[in-house]
Amino acid sequence: MACACGEPQVAGPPATALETAWVQIADELFELELALEPRVRLRGLSGRRSIPRHGGMLFVYPRPNPLGMVMRQCPIPLDVAFLDGSGRVIAIRSMTVEPPRAREESVESYEQRLPIYWSGDPAQFAVETAGGRLMELGLAVGDRLVFDTEGLIRRVR
Repeated sequence: MACACGEPQVAGPPATALETAWVQIADELFELELALEPRVRLRGLSGRRSIPRHGGMLFVYPRPNPLGMVMRQCPIPLDVAFLDGSGRVIAIRSMTVEPPRAREESVESYEQRLPIYWSGDPAQFAVETAGGRLMELGLAVGDRLVFDTEGLIRRVR
């Protein structure tokens, strides 16, 4: 799961700067923060108030699985592209902002009301960008993003 995928109380940008990787999406080069380990994947882009035009996050998973992303504590819309192990796009979703957890709302109720944006088929990577960017780039299912897929798969935890 993505944007704040994990504990509901996780918010804000990471305490330390994350490693980045260059990813070519359509004809543009993006510098994406890497989510190589569970705690970073759990936080995702939670709490971010803006995403640079050529920024976002690249989620890397140890093996392909159906993936689901949620908009937990994420105050801006995001796009997500789910990719197979070679970097080919298998699904694209536009994720909308959800109301934050209300003071009187239980964690369980909050979690249950968040929509899940599924990959459908098994995915090994997910790329999140600012909302509307993937459509602006004309990205489509079947397109391939260019980055070091094999190197990142070897490093994932």
